[in-house]
Amino acid sequence: MTEVNRPPRVGGWTRFVTARPGLSLLAALVLTVLAVLAGSGVAGKLGSGGWEDPDAESTYATEALEREFPDSQPNLLLLVGSGRASVDDPAVTAEATRLAERLSAEKGVVGVGSYWQTKALALRAEDGHEAVIAARITGDEKTMGETLDRIAPSYRGTQGPLEVRVGGIVAVRHEMQTIIQEDLTRAELIALPVTLVLLVMVFGSAVAALLPLGIGIVAILGTNAVLAGLTEFTDVSVFAMNLTTALGLGLAIDYALFIVRRFREELSGGADPAAAIGTTLRTAGRTVLFSALTVAVSLAAMLVFPQYFLRSFAYAGIAVVLLAAAAALILLPAALVLLGHRVDSLDLRRLFQRGRAKDAAPGPDAGTAWGRAATLVMRRAPFFALGTTAVLVLLGLPFLGVKFGTADDRQLPSSAESHVVQQHIRDGFPGSPGGGLEVLAEGRATPAEYAAYKERVAALPGVARVDGPLVHGDAAYFTVQPEGEAVDAAAQRLVGDLRATEAPFDTKVTGAAAVLVDSKDAIGGRLPLAAVFITVVTLLLVFLLTGSVLIPVQAVLLNALSLTAMFGAVVWVFQDGHLSGLLGFTGTGSIETTLPVLMFCVAFGLSMDYGVFLLSRIKEEHDRSGDHEGAVRLGLQRTGGLITAAAVILAVVMVAIGTSRVTNTKMLGLGIALAVLMDAMVVRSLLVPAIMRLTGRATWWAPAPLRRFHQRFGLSEGEPAPTAAPAPEPDAVGARG
Repeated sequence: MTEVNRPPRVGGWTRFVTARPGLSLLAALVLTVLAVLAGSGVAGKLGSGGWEDPDAESTYATEALEREFPDSQPNLLLLVGSGRASVDDPAVTAEATRLAERLSAEKGVVGVGSYWQTKALALRAEDGHEAVIAARITGDEKTMGETLDRIAPSYRGTQGPLEVRVGGIVAVRHEMQTIIQEDLTRAELIALPVTLVLLVMVFGSAVAALLPLGIGIVAILGTNAVLAGLTEFTDVSVFAMNLTTALGLGLAIDYALFIVRRFREELSGGADPAAAIGTTLRTAGRTVLFSALTVAVSLAAMLVFPQYFLRSFAYAGIAVVLLAAAAALILLPAALVLLGHRVDSLDLRRLFQRGRAKDAAPGPDAGTAWGRAATLVMRRAPFFALGTTAVLVLLGLPFLGVKFGTADDRQLPSSAESHVVQQHIRDGFPGSPGGGLEVLAEGRATPAEYAAYKERVAALPGVARVDGPLVHGDAAYFTVQPEGEAVDAAAQRLVGDLRATEAPFDTKVTGAAAVLVDSKDAIGGRLPLAAVFITVVTLLLVFLLTGSVLIPVQAVLLNALSLTAMFGAVVWVFQDGHLSGLLGFTGTGSIETTLPVLMFCVAFGLSMDYGVFLLSRIKEEHDRSGDHEGAVRLGLQRTGGLITAAAVILAVVMVAIGTSRVTNTKMLGLGIALAVLMDAMVVRSLLVPAIMRLTGRATWWAPAPLRRFHQRFGLSEGEPAPTAAPAPEPDAVGARG
């Protein structure tokens, strides 16, 4: 059927940037300045917690205990060392008592208790040379941090015959927040110059290389302003800033690579800058918009979880993805219209390679290497399909042994003061300090009823000791010390046993093991909803792109398969502790519960980003020629190098994030860097062409109703070409010369 030759359709935003590019850039500059002002100091407004389910039983019990029994929930610990003397030495006792009294008088500090006051053996080291003063700092996270900053210098260090270190959960979180801010600044200082060098290598032109960095910086600054605004209404995790930097740079570079490449193609084909940008936005621009939607969908799945740690990454991720796409589709075209052919200015590679013509993004079509690779893979499709799948599954096998735990001080470097304090308590104090379970009892009861309940709890398997009750009005609480580790499997079973124990009053259980149990339940209960959301929306979006029923299913399965190496490496390295010395972290034998969900959503979205660029080009070639294998070969030839270059640059950014001294951030950065490289270099290069060769022409099948739906609502890169004289696809910019 002959297509009617239609004039190019240019969207409203295209007409605006081509008619008034200077005004577009000026407006963007004003908005960026406002974003800088709005987002300044955002890190100080962010929280360092968010791993708990706010609606869980353990959260309710913790809040009630903080309110009714502040002494039961100390968050500040002073580790008091007595040197060679015993902690029971009269001089040590006198100075420690004065220290505790001084701490009691501090504003915002309540519930001060110490070994010297209570003589509790759990507060005294087994060697007799260290003991603990415990207290609670009141207020929200920001207030607690300010109080800690105010009082800690007065207690830290030498105090007469004592040597004092400051620890506790409030110190851990405050130190974590400070380290993350410092590490993020260092990561940016590493990533920006390295990225610029790589972009110069990819584009050749220094002018073209600076454009993606500018887009990324605009997206990052805009997202910081969004996060600052969100802190007025909800809690936001400080960890989300790492994702903002990584995705802001990574996706801006991805989108700019494809737009600048297509723009330079059109210029080299003889189009003037305004016409070139119109064609660019009508083709690569629409694919960029579509790709941004697929990434945003994957990140939006984290909104179904109650933990604000996960929700924060959705807030930051969706904002930075949409801002990066908007900047790439509005600011970048305006800059390209103004630059015109000067986008190729300052070709730095001429300094090293005389006589080489100007090019961009070398690799996608530089020679026929990618085309030959695709032909080889399709010729031996069963071998590559089975072999690649087997290798990826093998790399993912360690994840079958995953053990989930909670984030604690061991996220920090071993030299961090709060980590040192907690490690001394773990290694040198009896029992499992800080690892007990608290049972909140609500409702009036008699001493006999409390005693009978205490006996039933003491008889439960795995209970080492039961303390209490402490009574305040109609509420009381018991402390249950498990026999083993604070959050091991036995402690988690004990949580269930405590909750099932009959009592004449309402009971609620909290403590580290209870928080872990509730967190796992919250994630497990909502994980199917998140998976269905990602799967259904991804299937729909890829169908709108390709018009095929089979390709969306392939995309979802292959994307999930591409993440196996990441999950296997996370367990082998960060749970089991391999390479811990080289990478500089303390192994805990477990993975924080929310991390696999976060890493899956981010890595799946980035994999879809690359998948969309490859599939859109294959679809364009198939629509033009009708040759299935030829379309796969040409699609990989014209995007393979570009996708690989984009993946390497994004991996550099993620590795820079992975240099963080906080283990969760290190795991996030290095894990996603591995996933991105595996997806671009293995799945897109080997598995996709092999699978599409095996499915053959059936790859493009869809029932008639769905075909009509796609014809009306679907998306493809490029306008249909008139069949009478199809315009040849210009060689990619990398082949110029």
